Amino acid sequence: MSEVLPTLLRASAARQPEAPAILAAPVWTYRALDRASDCVAAGLASRGVAPGDRVALYCPNGADFVLAYLGILKAGAVVVPVNLLLNPAAIAFILADGGVTALCLHADLATPAAAAMAAAPGLRLRVGIGFAADAAATDLVDVQIETLLAPASTAIEPPAAPGDPGADAVILYTSGTTGRPKGAVLTHANLASNAVAVARVLGFRPGQERVLVVLPMFHAFAGTVGILAPLLAGAALIPVGRFDPALISQAVANHQATIFLGVPSLYTVLLRLSDAQVQGWRTVRLCISGGAALPAAVMSAFEQRFGVPILEGDGPTECGPVTCVNPPAGPRKPGSVGPALPGVEMRIAAPDGSPLADGEHGEVCVRGPSVMRGYWNLPTETAAAFHGDWFRTGDLGWRDADGWFYLVDRIKDLIISNGMNVYPRIIEEVLVQHPAVAEAAVVGEAHRVHGEIPIAYVTAAGAATPDPAALRAWCRERLGRHEVPRRIEVLAALPRNAAGKVLKRELRRGGEVERGVPGP
Repeated sequence: MSEVLPTLLRASAARQPEAPAILAAPVWTYRALDRASDCVAAGLASRGVAPGDRVALYCPNGADFVLAYLGILKAGAVVVPVNLLLNPAAIAFILADGGVTALCLHADLATPAAAAMAAAPGLRLRVGIGFAADAAATDLVDVQIETLLAPASTAIEPPAAPGDPGADAVILYTSGTTGRPKGAVLTHANLASNAVAVARVLGFRPGQERVLVVLPMFHAFAGTVGILAPLLAGAALIPVGRFDPALISQAVANHQATIFLGVPSLYTVLLRLSDAQVQGWRTVRLCISGGAALPAAVMSAFEQRFGVPILEGDGPTECGPVTCVNPPAGPRKPGSVGPALPGVEMRIAAPDGSPLADGEHGEVCVRGPSVMRGYWNLPTETAAAFHGDWFRTGDLGWRDADGWFYLVDRIKDLIISNGMNVYPRIIEEVLVQHPAVAEAAVVGEAHRVHGEIPIAYVTAAGAATPDPAALRAWCRERLGRHEVPRRIEVLAALPRNAAGKVLKRELRRGGEVERGVPGP
């Protein structure tokens, strides 16, 4: 894209100033959101926030998050969203590693923030969101966002937007599954190109589309597909603060949502809604799933009950994040994450980076305008993440003759048993077809004879109590001998991150503790 995000956002506001931008209490029109975010930008600049400075945003889903996010961008600064589930030490690491000089902080998160800020001496400014009137006198908040918004009824001159689309816009810290968290640096051009492509492929209709966003806004999926894509397309977003099926359904019905963004675990939970609650979803025309593989059984059950198609897509944080999605007009291929977005190139590569033929399994690699500039201050890790200009996603997959991509598993999750490849996703698909199983996760466990063996963790469907012996018999009828889990454990819930993705490293760690392997 040749324009920066603030310019594109202002263009949306100019086209339809009185259309709703955020459906919350109160409703924010495009004119009001544009003016208020200008005030936030001007307030930040007047308090020393300069273009290129990193500003952390630690806030739950809501209009406040969007307002602060846009204000930071309009100030020419870089947004550093903070995962709400992190402990103070992890938050402090991000503040220090990112060189964060300002923090926009919601009152609900004051306690963990206080401990994190104590270990981040580089902070110069703290902006409070939702604090009581006297909170500015405490040690937590230097200025309240309401103070920045005070001039909203008068003309305000916001700082000049960055002129270079290649300027940094957002730093998204990865979950650190392979070590310390890494900050993926996404530019204005990266995010704008991805948001515009998503809105075009999904057919976002200006002034008509209403996108429900319950996925955490600090995450790449919600940030691009739930905030930027609707706002650049002139659509409205509906923020929901937590993963509560009843609360989600109420918001869908009250605001007549047309598009729903979810992850596989959320679709599983929504299947428990009553018939009356499901009726409230009649305005929804599309559901989008990403973040993890959607089991075919869950997709089928949801579509039959709700009467709404689920379009599965994919993409890592480092790619904006969306790289591909099944198009609404079809063809829609269950089990596939669809073809590449317009402007995005994808291919399957061998370990040396050379392209493989259709049907061959290899690493999914991506290049195009949405691929990150690199990892923040990590040149060695950045270089290792690329084959030339092709980003290595770490996903094992293949492409069919029509150009639709299929994900087999994460390369690091592949299990090699007696020299044979065992794909956890295949085993998980079989397990969730059993009526007593709601969800399943399979990991590899070291074995002195076989190298590795598959171990399964499942949760119960409703009041059912899964019987491990019966589940192993079920698997023997449907899988190869090398694929049958050697052990199946029933858990109350699978460990997840804030975006709903199963944390298989936690399952592996639990297995190591059980076997007496000392922790780190």
